[in-house]
Amino acid sequence: MTAQPPHTPVPLSRLAHSLLRLPPSCGPVRLVAVDGHAGSGKSTLARGLAGALGGAPVLRLDDIASHDELFGWTERLRRQVIVPLSRGETAHYETYDWNSRRFGAETRTLPPAPVVLIEGVGAGRRTLRPFLAWLLWMELPRDEAWGRGRHRDGAAQSDFWDGWEPAERRHFADDPSRPFAQSLVRQLREGYEVLPGPDVTATQSQSVTQSDGPGAVR
Repeated sequence: MTAQPPHTPVPLSRLAHSLLRLPPSCGPVRLVAVDGHAGSGKSTLARGLAGALGGAPVLRLDDIASHDELFGWTERLRRQVIVPLSRGETAHYETYDWNSRRFGAETRTLPPAPVVLIEGVGAGRRTLRPFLAWLLWMELPRDEAWGRGRHRDGAAQSDFWDGWEPAERRHFADDPSRPFAQSLVRQLREGYEVLPGPDVTATQSQSVTQSDGPGAVR
């Protein structure tokens, strides 16, 4: 593979094309996870990538997590999303209202599109990885990401962040995602840099070449 100069931005259209070349991983769907520390830019990347994919559906883990289950949502995700998508059916899932602290205020749909994005902390956890076509990790140090998140949410959410940080720390200590990422994504001043992740030799990556796969976009 030809060496790349450092900090080379990659058009999201090129990353989208590479993801579409992957084999389906969950029924007819290529399920792609965008993971990283809170505040690392996952939502922004997912929105841009969804647009580059022609309007790919995006599941935000903030919609299925809750105050009582910051990371205890895997069974609900499996039942409401993974199972129907694996059958080629449209998923229907209840969203959590963080103000009223309850589920069921809104039910959303997730069609079995060629690519479906899951973004949020824990999107690459071990119970989801068997269903993923690719795992993207936002490469931003934890403390820097948390600082960005606190600044974004303001003082009104400081109590939430005080509880979130130890919960995220415990989650990634027990169930790390980064070691299994096929691509590391760095947000630049303009655009993104996409580098091979720690798990470029995983089974998923064997279906694409180093030059054509998302882990080595250039």
